[in-house]
Amino acid sequence: MNDVLAHRTRATPDATALIDAGSRQEWSYAELDAAVDRTAGHLVGLGIEPGDHLGCLLDTHPAAVRLLHAALRLGCVLVPLNTRLAPNELEDRIERADLAALICGADTEASAVGVSEVPVASVDATEHAAVTALADVETVEFEPATWSRDDPCLMLATSGTTGRPKLVVLTIGNLIASAVASAFRLGVLPGDRWLSPLSVYHMGGLAPIVRSALYGTAVVLVDDDGTGFDAARARHALVEYDCTGVSLVPTMLRRLLDAGDLPDSFRFVLLGGAPASTDLIERCARRTVPVHPTYGMTETASQVATARPETAFAHSGTVGQALVGTDLTVIDAAGERVDRGETGEFVVSGPTVFAGYYDDPDATAAAFSEHGFHTGDVGHRDAEGRLWVTGRLDERIVTGGENVDPEAVASALRAHPAVDSAAVVGLDDPEWGERVGALVVREKDLDAATLRTHCRERLAGFEIPRTIGFVDSLPRTASGTVERDAVREILRERGD
Repeated sequence: MNDVLAHRTRATPDATALIDAGSRQEWSYAELDAAVDRTAGHLVGLGIEPGDHLGCLLDTHPAAVRLLHAALRLGCVLVPLNTRLAPNELEDRIERADLAALICGADTEASAVGVSEVPVASVDATEHAAVTALADVETVEFEPATWSRDDPCLMLATSGTTGRPKLVVLTIGNLIASAVASAFRLGVLPGDRWLSPLSVYHMGGLAPIVRSALYGTAVVLVDDDGTGFDAARARHALVEYDCTGVSLVPTMLRRLLDAGDLPDSFRFVLLGGAPASTDLIERCARRTVPVHPTYGMTETASQVATARPETAFAHSGTVGQALVGTDLTVIDAAGERVDRGETGEFVVSGPTVFAGYYDDPDATAAAFSEHGFHTGDVGHRDAEGRLWVTGRLDERIVTGGENVDPEAVASALRAHPAVDSAAVVGLDDPEWGERVGALVVREKDLDAATLRTHCRERLAGFEIPRTIGFVDSLPRTASGTVERDAVREILRERGD
């Protein structure tokens, strides 16, 4: 098969494909297809060949959309890189990914040149001697690649909340299966417009781009301009372009609700990246915001399970049933299936599950068993098949011989009306082995002693945080996942 954009362009060339809310520019599928052809020709002139790993150091921008589709057209593996990484982290990712070239923009050019030994080209004009302006590269004609479902097309880094991130290899089949499964849960209408404020260097930001091309609908980009999510700008784009859906993490949604009313055109808010608090879901219920809490990961090309609004409102905390085509098993420490209602690790199999970790056969082998891919996430499935995610295997705290579920402690903390969000980790302790530590974002005045008193009514004594710190916002990865190592460091320095 040819790339998804080529198929879509033949079917509906005049339909709107892409809208850039910043510049107010719009592209039909025919116009986007022609622009992708030009980009692909420049890449061939740069020396890119089928099968090459092509690095992308761009924020959410139309150039990133063109680059994604151009890589698919050439048969390349696109490697989106986090634009906010420290130089040593970026250098490590580039070295491990075996890039043939790195594409940057004006705002990421300095980072690209400083850490890369491969050819660097910019989608913008450049005066840097080590950087080539992609538009100035001679266009070379090429034969579009043909794809099979098992061919790798994307390489994305895991969140890396603890330890060194791994590189996840996703196939074109993974992306198509994910788009189909999501469509069965969220629905698709011809006039859909999906706002994408998430970064294109993680699956949450890439998925709407790929899915919109498959569905024949439009994707609307709103860039953060390097300043972080701007709720007012996002809300303006939602209203101006009659967006019907949006992908957000909980912090973004909270800010968007604070910014004002949401448009009547809304059909879905796909909410993932971090647990959604009961308060946030209740706010959505009161304002009839069609929120769909979702559970997913890079290794499954996005969603594993997603709750529809009626389920989310009636059963706050659930992420709903697994999507069509996804088989989910809950197992105990011995690898045996557990009954519904019992807690265990989620293991996933199906067409959305990734091909493996790049150049890391040991990690790949360790991640799979006869049941499928071991997510490392812990929770249970209720009698109706709804999933409840309660934590991670590697986050379990053992203090004085007692096991503590960090998510259970965080949930108790979030139940305090002055707590906006919380992260709970284990800290080294000479007497107890580990002690429970909590980093809290508060909405109004609150001290550690008051919070411990609140916890005593909800938690066992050994579960109550011995160390509590307060911050304006939790440290998170690009996908919105809490950076647990950073939480520990903050607590060591500032914890009470």
